[in-house]
Amino acid sequence: MSSRASLLFRRSTSTRAQKTRARPEGGSKKGCFYRPLPAQFRHNGFDYEQIAREGGAAIYEQHWPGCAEPSVCYEVIRVRRRDGFQISEKLIDPYEVYPNSDAWGADGFTVTDCDKAWDKFFEISLEEQQEKERG
Repeated sequence: MSSRASLLFRRSTSTRAQKTRARPEGGSKKGCFYRPLPAQFRHNGFDYEQIAREGGAAIYEQHWPGCAEPSVCYEVIRVRRRDGFQISEKLIDPYEVYPNSDAWGADGFTVTDCDKAWDKFFEISLEEQQEKERG
């Protein structure tokens, strides 16, 4: 390892050691870091790629790679957050979540038209901004 790489490694490990772990009790959520949703992932045979993100709203493009002539769909979602917690000795850091099937229609929407997906995205973004302003 070169001396420059060694110095960078020491800096990154020393900075990492100084960070405070998230815990489920106490503290302010404003300063809390949530592990973000992935920009790309695969689920149930579909490939998803995030094409837009603004605060708690996101658009994912959905492809089915197994199809010879795949149609593209868009999933517009409200990004939700889960607090960190502890299982025995293991700490689970706070993280963002993609809506599950039970939340579809309230926090997640499948749209086949790109313009309609953007309309829904801006609607969710505006709702989120209005919530923040209220309190």
